[in-house]
Amino acid sequence: MALETQSLGDDKSLLIVDDDEAFLKRLCKAMEKRGFEVETASSVAAGKAIATARPPAYAVCDLRLDDGNGLDVVETLRDKRPDSRVVVLTGYGAIATAVAAVKVGATDYLSKPADATDITNALLSTGNEMPPPPDNPMSADRVRWEHIQRVYELCDRNVSETARRLNMHRRTLQRILAKRSPR
Repeated sequence: MALETQSLGDDKSLLIVDDDEAFLKRLCKAMEKRGFEVETASSVAAGKAIATARPPAYAVCDLRLDDGNGLDVVETLRDKRPDSRVVVLTGYGAIATAVAAVKVGATDYLSKPADATDITNALLSTGNEMPPPPDNPMSADRVRWEHIQRVYELCDRNVSETARRLNMHRRTLQRILAKRSPR
């Protein structure tokens, strides 16, 4: 932990923007233990206000927030403090959103679930070395199941609408939803 604190530099300020309150609290505590001075926001508006008033040295921002796109916070932060290191988190990982995040100035892009160690490594990486592969990656079946669950929740648990968006037969989707999650 002392090594991490030293590599943070003089300014240890960290802004975390996420609308998942439980995740936000856990990540805040974990990052404080790693030596960061954390400030949190649960909306794009609050994140932009903090980024404008007190631009942090580091930031972790969720891509999709209740009131808009987290990339708006990244852009505001880049305008106010170009040297800030920003990691964008998302549960909806796609190449297009990763490219968009990097174009607006994100240092790195991580898919949820990401833990505090992954986030710290991304914030402190110099960019020259490749990050190590995860110790316990999700199986392809688990990734597929997680994606289906996310779309199902976004469709307000409407099976027909979810099946239409996933281009899947409704009965096939019902069978998948009835099973336990894969490991």
